[in-house]
Amino acid sequence: MAIDSKVDPLRSEQQTRLAALLTLCDPLPQQSLRMLTLSAKEWEKLLRWLHMSGLALYFLNRLVELDLCDLLPPSVFTRLHLNLIENTQRTRSMIAESIAIQQGFQKAGLTYANLKGLSLCPNSVPKPELRLQFDLDFLVTEGCASEAQRILERRGYRLYAISGRSWEFKFNERPGVSVKDIYKDYQSYAVELHVESSVPGRTSPAERLEWRELHGMRMPVLSSVDLLVGQGLHAFKHICGESSRAAHLLEFRRNVLSRRDDNAFWREVQVAAMDDTRASLGLGVVILLITGVMGEFAPRALTAWTVDDLPQPVRLWVEIYGHRVALGSFPGNKLYLLLQKELHIAGLPQKRPLRRALFPSRLPPPVTRAIPNESLPVRILRYSMYLQLILERLRFHIMEGPRFALESRRWRRMKEPAQ
Repeated sequence: MAIDSKVDPLRSEQQTRLAALLTLCDPLPQQSLRMLTLSAKEWEKLLRWLHMSGLALYFLNRLVELDLCDLLPPSVFTRLHLNLIENTQRTRSMIAESIAIQQGFQKAGLTYANLKGLSLCPNSVPKPELRLQFDLDFLVTEGCASEAQRILERRGYRLYAISGRSWEFKFNERPGVSVKDIYKDYQSYAVELHVESSVPGRTSPAERLEWRELHGMRMPVLSSVDLLVGQGLHAFKHICGESSRAAHLLEFRRNVLSRRDDNAFWREVQVAAMDDTRASLGLGVVILLITGVMGEFAPRALTAWTVDDLPQPVRLWVEIYGHRVALGSFPGNKLYLLLQKELHIAGLPQKRPLRRALFPSRLPPPVTRAIPNESLPVRILRYSMYLQLILERLRFHIMEGPRFALESRRWRRMKEPAQ
């Protein structure tokens, strides 16, 4: 059976999202003109997806560059322009906060690096104010983690959660920010410390840092090779979850294109990922998915040892479900569990058993936690938000569990010829 006959046709809403996403490609495809025919209601739906996927301001910037703002209804252009103004101020505040934190890190002599964020400019992100960033991420070595925590706590942050080797801190957190307010500057920040452990016989990214002058400060970032691999694996992590953000795919694609003809760089990437099954499989999945949705972009020097080496069932999953991932919306679905099973067969450990993913035995973590001297209205809002989250997650599992069961049967039938 041919692959095309197995792939479900895109729904009208997905076709509209694809048209908007392809607007960010060169050359501009004919499909993008589909937006000229959208109704006001369809624009509302598309805008919500653009905001949630992190593409809204990239989309606006692209149309301005191409002098194609006439594609947008005046009300939509005005709204996106106001969002850009708000996010510009918000980004400036986040940069200032990042610099203040790093000054503390450097004064204490910590070994650390910026992750994502500022380090993505300009290869992945042409202007920092176009990116919808929710937190500040830093890599710290194991020996520096406790002092980094103390520096953050002196600035008023509190440790919110620890998940694996990631420590999450929050400052002046605000419960219940709606989609229309996500670009506003509330002077509320989240910081994630990613604690790097040393592995005998292997050099860590913290030993290969590069220093760059960014926004008037000299700061450490990951090496170009580690940044690209890490960026690809970050996108892969979200593909292997319930929902993904299309902005991660776009930013990785731009980074690859910026070095497309640099064969020496791609040899370094291959050496860095050597003997790392997760890196080769993860990059292969991400590249194949982006290629299927947005067209060819990666050089043979990269695809030869990533995409070409993917097991056939993994390739089949990407080819069948890739558009659903790239064009999907929150809260997503459980189709990633089919991919996780195939990746486990290929040698990657599973994060959690299938049964636990389908039928969680624990409540989700709270949206926000109690703060000192919390007022009664804030407490009521916090509890109501948590109750709403529980009900939303319950609905998700009730709806997506049976859908997964049906799709799982279909998947077993489809992959039989591929094995």
